[in-house]
Amino acid sequence: MRAARLIKMVLLLQSRPSMTAAELARELEVSERTVTRDAQALSEAGVPVYADRGRAGGYRLVGGYRTRLTGLHRGEAEALFLSGVPGALREMGLEDAASAARLKVSAALLPSLRDASRSAAQRFHLDAPNWFREPKTPALLPAVADAVWDDRRIGARYRRGEDEVVRELEPYGLVLKAGVWYLCARVAGPGSFRVYRIDRFTAVDTGGERFERDSDFDLPAFWEERAAQFARSLLRVRVVVRLSPEGVRALPYALDSGSREALADADAPDADGWVTVALPVESEEVAHTQLAALGPEVEVLAPEGLRERFAGDAARLARLYRSGDGA
Repeated sequence: MRAARLIKMVLLLQSRPSMTAAELARELEVSERTVTRDAQALSEAGVPVYADRGRAGGYRLVGGYRTRLTGLHRGEAEALFLSGVPGALREMGLEDAASAARLKVSAALLPSLRDASRSAAQRFHLDAPNWFREPKTPALLPAVADAVWDDRRIGARYRRGEDEVVRELEPYGLVLKAGVWYLCARVAGPGSFRVYRIDRFTAVDTGGERFERDSDFDLPAFWEERAAQFARSLLRVRVVVRLSPEGVRALPYALDSGSREALADADAPDADGWVTVALPVESEEVAHTQLAALGPEVEVLAPEGLRERFAGDAARLARLYRSGDGA
């Protein structure tokens, strides 16, 4: 543990002109007293760490010292490519590997380029979860991620509704979608490729044998296809509505999906500027909730049951506002 910390300290000092004890302590997650002891240990080992005294002092390497400890090992190199998604790295247990990789790359760069990682981090940041949703990291995610990196079969217990099923899986890839982690895996056998929500795993055994990956498997393409299939499977009900010009503008903000395509296929507006649109929705209940946001800018034409629900809503609103007592 201490050896890794000493190496990290050298790389930090190599990547910057100088650092204060407080800065090093924060980066290394130790006390300033420990930083002082580590600097002394490095000096005794022949690493030219020099301490500048005084309020503006700190630690620096002298004599143009360059360590050769900049070679990336495989785990660090792989984590480096994910360094733009720090939350995902942390949840998969790769934060330390990515930090070490960034330090090694920074140490190997020319002095004029060493602020590149910080410059990029100050300009681009990915925040994957939806608003007003507290992301929850699945407890088994790090174990599943290790199996994905190692191409190792897993035995998994998976919650499906009220039941649990047992599967032997070949884990091909992980996807983070709107704050939810999914595993794209092939059922061992070989079987078909399927998608599993990580938070529905109740147990995972990662001690299986390594498997040979299908070289033709393309994770982004597979996910895009399955996500499109899933979205289409949800839209089982067809609703026909009339929309005012304002309703046409507001519809894409009220419905989750399919509204822009439906508007593109709609007929020309009538004499009053209203457009008749056939919308794919999950259910009448979901359509009622979403279309209610449009208020008087939408009229439901079909199905009849949904039209009656909106007529009932309108009647209750009329009675409420005619009463004038606000109660």
